[in-house]
Amino acid sequence: MQNVLEATEILPVPLLDLKLQYRQLQDGLDSVIQPLLASANYIEGTPVVEFEQAFASYCGAKEGIAVDSGTAALHLALLALGIGRGDEVIVPTNTFIATAAAVHLTGARPVFIDADPQTWQMDLQAVRTSVSPHCRAIIAVHLYGQPVQLDEIERICRENGLDLIEDAAQAHGARFGDRRVGSFGAASCFSFYPGKNLGAFGDGGAITTNRVALAERLRSLRNHGRLTKYEHAEVGFNYRMDALQGAVLNYKLGFLERWNERRRYWAERYRERLSGLPLLMAGPVRDTEPVYHLFAIRCGLRNELAEFLADRGIQTGIHYPIPLHLQPAFRHLGYKKGEFPVAEKIADEVLSVPIFPEMTEPQFEHVCHSIAAFFVSRRA
Repeated sequence: MQNVLEATEILPVPLLDLKLQYRQLQDGLDSVIQPLLASANYIEGTPVVEFEQAFASYCGAKEGIAVDSGTAALHLALLALGIGRGDEVIVPTNTFIATAAAVHLTGARPVFIDADPQTWQMDLQAVRTSVSPHCRAIIAVHLYGQPVQLDEIERICRENGLDLIEDAAQAHGARFGDRRVGSFGAASCFSFYPGKNLGAFGDGGAITTNRVALAERLRSLRNHGRLTKYEHAEVGFNYRMDALQGAVLNYKLGFLERWNERRRYWAERYRERLSGLPLLMAGPVRDTEPVYHLFAIRCGLRNELAEFLADRGIQTGIHYPIPLHLQPAFRHLGYKKGEFPVAEKIADEVLSVPIFPEMTEPQFEHVCHSIAAFFVSRRA
């Protein structure tokens, strides 16, 4: 016990290290960025089209539509499917606000679902009982990079005539069965925020789909509803992806599988090293291969643990401290504290610890040793 407590070295361990990633890729990135800058063609164009095609192929989808954020991807997918005022869309309450915000922006009502106590993903039994005559779609969020049980959600959608939308913002490259996420349902939405497994040099997003007609409408909607340069079929949006982001993402896509494999490696190491400590880790979802955008643990002394780790140079995050049904922005929906007890408990206890492909063995050991030291210190 004394040895653990005496190991008080400070070794910086970020939650992720984008500076290191850039240094490792700098020469290759410069080779695609510099010609683009010299061309002065900065909006859409060949780099975006090439990325759309490459990313759709990677996901196993027929069509890819690049946009300027993951939120835009969700918003456009809902609109293109005809979802609007008077409709309901089922979403988990344990997720980032963009999922439900996109529903709200269409005029539809988000219907929140509690989390499963074992997997921390959306509770599928609660999904079944929440389908009403007004329900039009289910947004399946692959939280932390862990795919949800897509075959069961597809079955619910089929039985009730609903559209399935994947929110795969944290799950680039993850698999359910022998298929990657991004190939299920009516449409799948991705974010390329810089910290994602596949991150841009700014904001970015994409929608993948196997419906050709839907893809055509999405391309029009993202660009002011255009038919030709000055002819507009409908009022659309300026949700276009910059050429720079397309070029960067297309280059980085070639590294995604290697990066995801490293994330899985560190996640399994965490499961081994932390399994004997008084904390919780999410249980597996059958037939899935996660990509661990985040590695989340749960601890009743979450804030104290985070402070202890910070003192040792270890950065952590909380994803997410307030479930959506308790957000002030959704107060008008009438949800009350206590309605979704599992998600509320997760929000009070969850802590994301460092996981990124470039993490080193000394950094990993420092994190695990420090977590163990925290629990020893509470008993000392």
